[in-house]
Amino acid sequence: MSFAIQRLNEGIRATLVAHFLALPMKDRCLRFGGSLPPAVIAAYVDGIDFVRGAVFGVHDDRLALVGVAHVAIEDDLAELALSVLPMHRGRGVGSALFKRAVAHARKRCIARLFMLFRLDNAPIMRIAQRFGMRVVAGGGEARAHLKLQPASLSSIAVEADEPN
Repeated sequence: MSFAIQRLNEGIRATLVAHFLALPMKDRCLRFGGSLPPAVIAAYVDGIDFVRGAVFGVHDDRLALVGVAHVAIEDDLAELALSVLPMHRGRGVGSALFKRAVAHARKRCIARLFMLFRLDNAPIMRIAQRFGMRVVAGGGEARAHLKLQPASLSSIAVEADEPN
């Protein structure tokens, strides 16, 4: 299945907060590693650097934000966090967002991508394993690492044609 993935800008901060608050409490705990009050989630969103990193989203037919990938970049390392509303899971939204995030990191010559998540986050564990990430678990948490190959000139040209 194909999804229109858009690169989001800082003008959508309120929409992003609404997406995170629309996640059921259990899913919010999985996304953020614990139960966070709305003010802390809003502060997290306020701290997102849309220039250095990137946020990608998938909207439904009513233009509600149903899936989000946040790529935070520091030096040659990218951290990826994903969230998909429950009624949109199992359709490939998370995988599509993962692929777009990897393409974004590769295009910026990032050498490594990682995800930090709770061991009981089965959807993220499946995505990490499906895309060949090396998963190291301990203490109820998992770190998944993926070494990225630099983007080829042909893949950069194809990605340039895609909407950011």
